[in-house]
Amino acid sequence: MTRSVQALAYARPSALESSQVGAVLGLETAGGLTPRGAEAHPRFFAGFLSAPRIAARGLLAVADVAAARYYQRALPSSLDPVVTGNGDRLRFESFSGCCGVYARLDVLQEGLDGERTGHGTTNVDVNNPLRDALSRITADDPLHLRVGPDELAVTTLDGPVVEKKVPLPDRWLRGFAEAQVASAGFDLRAELTAAQAVAFLRSLPRGSGNAARGAQWVVASGSGLRPTTRPVPGAVCLPGPERLVALQRVLRHATALRVYGPPVADGAAAASAWEVVLPGMRLTLTLSPDSSRGFSGEGGVLEALATDDAAADAELVSVLLAWEPRIEPASLAEQSGLSAERVRAALTRLGTAGRVGYDLADAAYFHRELPYDADRVERHNPRLVAARELAGAGAVTLDGTLASVSSGDRRYQVRESDGTLTCTCQWWADYRGKRGPCKHALAVTMVRRGATVAGGVR
Repeated sequence: MTRSVQALAYARPSALESSQVGAVLGLETAGGLTPRGAEAHPRFFAGFLSAPRIAARGLLAVADVAAARYYQRALPSSLDPVVTGNGDRLRFESFSGCCGVYARLDVLQEGLDGERTGHGTTNVDVNNPLRDALSRITADDPLHLRVGPDELAVTTLDGPVVEKKVPLPDRWLRGFAEAQVASAGFDLRAELTAAQAVAFLRSLPRGSGNAARGAQWVVASGSGLRPTTRPVPGAVCLPGPERLVALQRVLRHATALRVYGPPVADGAAAASAWEVVLPGMRLTLTLSPDSSRGFSGEGGVLEALATDDAAADAELVSVLLAWEPRIEPASLAEQSGLSAERVRAALTRLGTAGRVGYDLADAAYFHRELPYDADRVERHNPRLVAARELAGAGAVTLDGTLASVSSGDRRYQVRESDGTLTCTCQWWADYRGKRGPCKHALAVTMVRRGATVAGGVR
């Protein structure tokens, strides 16, 4: 597994301290991007939280996921949560070490009382002493939130004094992109009241060992959600229910639980999203289709990465994003002159670079710039790299709806039927297209679309 080390430099550790205005939660930022360009320690917000207790527990839940491995547990190793300022809200995001759970806390405009939220994305320091302090907040006494340095820090600090170095696997980065692509295909399947949400979530197991495999399903009923032995229409897959344990942090404050998932297809396990609605906030966990199956291998982004059109379209669309909290593809299509289909492909490609996420509650994309070398996501995607090598080496022979691909000492047949490519390789036999195209089908797509493949990898 390809990985590098990400160095996160902070001016000081984040802390919960007392001051003349009461308790102050100071969240320190590392390097990130803003409308003004790259900044060492961007400042996004200074003001009060309308529900301090809930916000503290929501932030702890995001940090819980960042430090967790729900499959093949190992020593904790996590990247500090990512924070994005979108003008009217703050978004805190993390991804589990096993690549199977994506978490996001949205602190909305009604949850913030202070200056207008800034724009940009960076990592935010959540250290163990801060976690301990946040867990001790038991009342809604006034709590001042500062995201980024205060004026004193800006004028007196000569440089970073705290540095964290964490492993940054490529599959962890790909997981962010795949989770966004999966979420864009979800629909709302159930909405539970607070009492129903509490009853359901408290009934779930809290496994302490490796999560059990196998898809489980639930379906909406008059009393909330009930298990179903088979994926009936409207059902939602609940893969590894113990992976929802982080929601327990905020359960007592929930006003509703919304459950999202894709249409049921052939009974195959599917990803799903679980959104706890809180006063002025939302906490969402998105689960991969299986506890042992991370988002990084789902292949939902590969079609968009296989075309030169998507690359050019993504460059055009990127200048229109403007750090907006809601990005509507129809509006982008009108502004760019591209078709809705090409805009969605461009957004998928931008998602692989960490430049857009997807908000299920708003049913819209949002702009952010994840603070890492996102080009690696494309360069080190194994199937994409292999497909470009095959296409660049002339291994693809086209014959109408049939294509032949030479790989090693074997030849594979790729056939198109109703817009779907099938292959005679083992990957297709194992997954039947449910985890994206195999490298042979992807190479055929590249050749048919005339993608630039000279030299194998661009």
